[in-house]
Amino acid sequence: MTKHMTGTRQQWLAARLALLKDEKELTRRSDEIARRRQELPWVRIDKEYRFETERGSALLTDLFRGRSQLLVYHFMFGPDYAAGCPACSAIADGFDGFVAHLANHDVTLAAVSRAPLAKLQAYKRRMGWTFPWASSFGGDFNSDFSVGFTEEQQCEGIEYNYRREEPLAKIPSSLTPDGAAAIAAMSGTDVATYTRERPGMSAFALEDGVVYHTYSTFSRGLDGLWGMYQWLDRAPKGRNETGIWWRRRDEYGEHCDAQAVNVRGASAAGQI
Repeated sequence: MTKHMTGTRQQWLAARLALLKDEKELTRRSDEIARRRQELPWVRIDKEYRFETERGSALLTDLFRGRSQLLVYHFMFGPDYAAGCPACSAIADGFDGFVAHLANHDVTLAAVSRAPLAKLQAYKRRMGWTFPWASSFGGDFNSDFSVGFTEEQQCEGIEYNYRREEPLAKIPSSLTPDGAAAIAAMSGTDVATYTRERPGMSAFALEDGVVYHTYSTFSRGLDGLWGMYQWLDRAPKGRNETGIWWRRRDEYGEHCDAQAVNVRGASAAGQI
């Protein structure tokens, strides 16, 4: 028998109507926050970034694919990873369905990672994805947008999500970002190497041949892009997390050697 509070249909309706009032307020607040994002000052980008794509070598302007807006997901896939981050993979599972809609609204959605293009393409085939995915291998793009770091920077303490982190050596292993021990193992690397990459998304505008950086968000700021969590937030038991429970979608049902870490999960690892 359930331990959850039960009640009559009338009691449920009264509670639901009270919740509806707060839900409506939340949507209005969300609209206001979206407006403020769009009011941020644009920052002109004069640096020449180069990428490798399935279409060949490309500049940042080429990633727009003829449109005026570009949304980049900074996918955690470092040069020394054996496979893409499973958390980023869960987010990216939703991209293909959105790409066509966004493209027909003057917006290109693409992923960028530091791994060489051949690695990205092999993983993309494995996962069955078709969205654009560019390699920034050897360039400054990830570093300049605060999602790629060096070993030396880790030792000094990096700047991520608009705050400074303690040097990696001073952070207890159980508190490394995003419960990193388990996910690092799932990515085929160690914690230090894994956490030199970080997740994020950045928005860009292209006007008169000039690219502008308009917005970036990281950590818990990506929560709204993680489609499965939006569904779980409406499920009877919510997120119901006690560790790193998700896998790449082709791994469910298989034995996984990675130990679950007792954290709330990557979605709650930071604060916006």
